[in-house]
Amino acid sequence: MLTTVAAAALVMSALIPTAQSEAVPPPDYVTVDVVTVNGSGCPAGTAAVAASPDRTAFTVTYSAFLAEAGEGAAPTDFRKNCQLAVKVGYPQGFTFGVAQADYRGFAHLQAGATGMEQGNYYFAGMSPTGRKSHSFTGPYSDNWQATDATEFGSIVYAPCGESRLVNLNTELRVSNGSAQGTSFMVMDSTDGSVSTKYHFAWKRC
Repeated sequence: MLTTVAAAALVMSALIPTAQSEAVPPPDYVTVDVVTVNGSGCPAGTAAVAASPDRTAFTVTYSAFLAEAGEGAAPTDFRKNCQLAVKVGYPQGFTFGVAQADYRGFAHLQAGATGMEQGNYYFAGMSPTGRKSHSFTGPYSDNWQATDATEFGSIVYAPCGESRLVNLNTELRVSNGSAQGTSFMVMDSTDGSVSTKYHFAWKRC
């Protein structure tokens, strides 16, 4: 026989859906295409996007996204940015948001130098999300990774029945500070894996 506390707990668990129970499986197909590319960190032909095979995410790979400072670096090389407008195709009856972004690359920061990655993503015609930044301090010479995640209940979805481009803004900065030599930070994957992964949150309209 259930106690009063146990019975109340069962009722509450039935009334309050969890993120898992609200999650919607991905649709039968997803396509992702770059519409426009701007920024010093992604010259023409150096950024590519693709939907993951399981349709739960899409990836962006860069081949020239590098910020550097110090000896031999140009004065403007300390900051590099990339702005992509991406079109996502999927069946009617669905819409999506971006639940999480995983960024990765390599950094070589001398003692006294610092590096920073920051980014945001939003639908065209809608308010941009706040930029989230991640800092790294020298001495550092290794792969780096950063994640921006959105609470399930705060995910912004594209309006149902409308095709909205997704704007992806990413920036790298390096300050050599008191360091000697050259420091750099790159949004690139020397091991062949993706540089950035954006995770879908699907919803039925």
